[in-house]
Amino acid sequence: MMSTALIVPVKNGGPRWHRVVASIQEQTLRPQRVVVIDSGSTDDSDAVAKTAGFELHAIAPTCFDHGGTRQMAVEMVPECEIVIFLTQDAVLEGPDTLEQLVSALRAYPQAGVAYGRQLPRAEADPIERHARLFNYPERAAEKSLKDIQRLGIKTAFSSNSFAAYRRRMLLQAGGFPQNCAMGEDMIAAARILLQGGTVIYAAQARVIHSHGFTVAEEARRYYNIGRMHAQQHPLLARFQSPASEGQRFVRSELAFLLRQAPWRIPEALLRTVTKYGAYRWGKRSAPVMEQIG
Repeated sequence: MMSTALIVPVKNGGPRWHRVVASIQEQTLRPQRVVVIDSGSTDDSDAVAKTAGFELHAIAPTCFDHGGTRQMAVEMVPECEIVIFLTQDAVLEGPDTLEQLVSALRAYPQAGVAYGRQLPRAEADPIERHARLFNYPERAAEKSLKDIQRLGIKTAFSSNSFAAYRRRMLLQAGGFPQNCAMGEDMIAAARILLQGGTVIYAAQARVIHSHGFTVAEEARRYYNIGRMHAQQHPLLARFQSPASEGQRFVRSELAFLLRQAPWRIPEALLRTVTKYGAYRWGKRSAPVMEQIG
């Protein structure tokens, strides 16, 4: 059995964090280390982690960085062969969820990362539900560079909410990027692919995780995605343009809403225009970073 670490970045996890902690404690696979990185919680999220018996590592809120903090965590567990990342709001669906994810990674010798399936929250609205169903289908898959012609940038799609990495392969590929506000999971997956590794979608390993973003929140999110794509252009350009994937999402969303909630179609179209504008604005506002490796 490979040694495993579970890493969870936390800041003010709220009531849902209690559910996440309980789901970790119910797992049949017990990681050798469970490390919670708290970046300034004021709601006792850090105390909840300590009470559960998890290792707690506190950092200042200004020090948190989506890529840099994860890279720091990888370097904190040198004895572990597999590093699993979970976010504070992703509830493990069943007691064998971690075991299913790690088993999927072990089953493919060339795999550097395996990410699980995300299911919508019970209270998710149709737009929120569709986003999860589109990005996380029922069928598992292994992705490699040969899939670029078919999948485009979706080849490097992964998740920062629930994914397991072979630590050695992740570090050999360059690890997570520093100073990264969005998309560190995609960058790490792209680096692994370009080193000859593969990305596994482990549909059998499931978490409950979705967001009901407002239009403004989606605009900020896609602005940051645009900045990331611009900054990482030398890397992500090898995976073709994301435009075709965006078009496929819009067609799927409209078809889904036509069946499930046709009155939400005008809102969905507004969100599409807003996301596209924010994405283009983000791309124009960010300098291209030199890509190494």
